[in-house]
Amino acid sequence: MNALYEKSLDLNLLRVFVVVAEAGSVTAAAARLYLTQPAVSAALRRLTEAVGAPLFVRSGRGLALSARGRKLLATARPHLEALVEAALSPAAFDPGTSERTVRLGLSDASESWLLPRLLDVLAREAPRMRLVVLPAQFRNVGALLSSSAVDVAMTVADELPPSIRRLKLFHEGFVCLYDPRHARPGRRFTLARYLEHEHVIVSYNGDLRGVVEDALGLQRKVRVSIPSFHGVGELVEGSALLATVPGMVARQVVALRPALRTVKLPFEVEGSPLELFWRVTSEDDEALRFIREHVVRIARSAGPSSRAVLL
Repeated sequence: MNALYEKSLDLNLLRVFVVVAEAGSVTAAAARLYLTQPAVSAALRRLTEAVGAPLFVRSGRGLALSARGRKLLATARPHLEALVEAALSPAAFDPGTSERTVRLGLSDASESWLLPRLLDVLAREAPRMRLVVLPAQFRNVGALLSSSAVDVAMTVADELPPSIRRLKLFHEGFVCLYDPRHARPGRRFTLARYLEHEHVIVSYNGDLRGVVEDALGLQRKVRVSIPSFHGVGELVEGSALLATVPGMVARQVVALRPALRTVKLPFEVEGSPLELFWRVTSEDDEALRFIREHVVRIARSAGPSSRAVLL
């Protein structure tokens, strides 16, 4: 075991010792420390016993340091000053020079529109900061944050422990994405026509159930189930498949594949709001606050809502 942990010493004793050495008497030191004279004397006795040698000698009406005391003062004072400075001075964060690596949990529906904008911000304001991105969704976001696998997460979630803070970014419904050259939902897009088509769905469970099955109890004709939204556009384009996706995802897909179209669903799927999550213990971490503030700003500008609401 390290010798630092083999011995026990109350650092308050060193603080008393330094003040007595500077004041030159127990009485003056007690006044500066807001302690009684007996308390200061008792502290000096305990420190003398721990050191195993006298630290002061009588000099007239005051006290003078012994050789051992002078050595201890020269060693202890700068370290105590550094400890006080470290405890009382706020940690300085300069985005321009910070080399912090931030671990960011993102839902697959958010990566395409958030990451490019966030990286643009870092390139301008924090060129040395780096991001490590992990997949986050409602089933694992609580565990990712609680285990410190990620510092900040943006996804949807149900109940989470009070040790995790959450900020609602925006709430947007689902739309139907299709290729009009192959799929024809018709001028009146009814539930019956919707169910006639084959579908590509996103399932985090690796099964044939998606948001429609879970929300409405319906079973679509699922041709393929994929684990993320990344491949939806490629599968829909050139096929008669329909995909039911969040509005934000649909806009991103259509921007890259302008031949595709969206249509309002013939039913309501409420879904869950997109939220930002972080640990309460990182509330005052300036680097993480910097990232959170920019994520909120980007989400406000990209989403359908202009307000973020603290939950």
